Amino acid sequence: MVNVIEVSRLTKVYHTGKRVAPIRAVDDIDFTVHEGEVFGFLGPNGAGKTTTIRMLTGLTRPTAGQARVLGFDLNHEVTRIKKKVGVVPERSNLYDELSAFDNLMFSMQLYGVPRRERKRRAEELLDRFRLSEKRDTPFARLSRGMRRALTIAAALVHRPELVFLDEPTTGLDVMSARSLRQLIARLRDEGTTVFLTTHYLEEAERLCDRIAIIVRGHIVALGTMEELRANVCHRLAIEVELADGDGEVQTWRLEGDDVATLIRRALARAEIEGREVLSINTLRPSLEDVFVQLTGLSAEVMLAEKGRERGRAGG
Repeated sequence: MVNVIEVSRLTKVYHTGKRVAPIRAVDDIDFTVHEGEVFGFLGPNGAGKTTTIRMLTGLTRPTAGQARVLGFDLNHEVTRIKKKVGVVPERSNLYDELSAFDNLMFSMQLYGVPRRERKRRAEELLDRFRLSEKRDTPFARLSRGMRRALTIAAALVHRPELVFLDEPTTGLDVMSARSLRQLIARLRDEGTTVFLTTHYLEEAERLCDRIAIIVRGHIVALGTMEELRANVCHRLAIEVELADGDGEVQTWRLEGDDVATLIRRALARAEIEGREVLSINTLRPSLEDVFVQLTGLSAEVMLAEKGRERGRAGG
């Protein structure tokens, strides 16, 4: 198995002033990202996600530690890394006054795509992202979903092996978010490695091959969904659907350490209450269950924090 990212004891400390203690935004983390996977990097607001991306893409220097990205040493070959990866920041870095086509052409110039290939590549990306009809529309006049799609297209102009996506679907409507999730899945199917941060836990559970959870600069869990479930959530649950004498349907959720015991409890309770059992399903812990157990934050709180942050940025 080939690793496209290898991180060892990576640390970032911000010194804010003589009378204020330094902030350890990222604190001695280790992880690897495998070639061709979607790697989810999750955590509460301020946990160190964006700082980690900024270090791995050469936008800020680590205070300590080492990393290799696509085989290049982060401390000594950062320029080569920048040329090889694609980066989609949370807030777009494209130009409002340039058209969709011109933004792609300019991005290709920055990445050193040969001049003879640029027009064909731009047209290809516009078609792939369903933006051909908006070819000459200024970026500022595109819908939010189209702006996000074009920002991702611009990160792919040089056909990178590794793409960093920082909160790609935040603020999008349902249809636009669904289209971008489908795009991320296609990128993986084509062999592109995707490093994804998101506040949407359901999205991460659906897309990611492996997930790391970072809290206050520390990685507290890393693995596949099955590994996270096995190592973090030990209690089992069943969902029981019942009908009473009037035919009204009710659902019970019971938790415990043994499925057989839970089923016996449900059947005994149903008999006592005179209810008919319609179905019994074993429930597997979701990513949200894992996340709540590790961080104490629910998905709703996490999204509310994100909303407040966006509100401050827009004010």
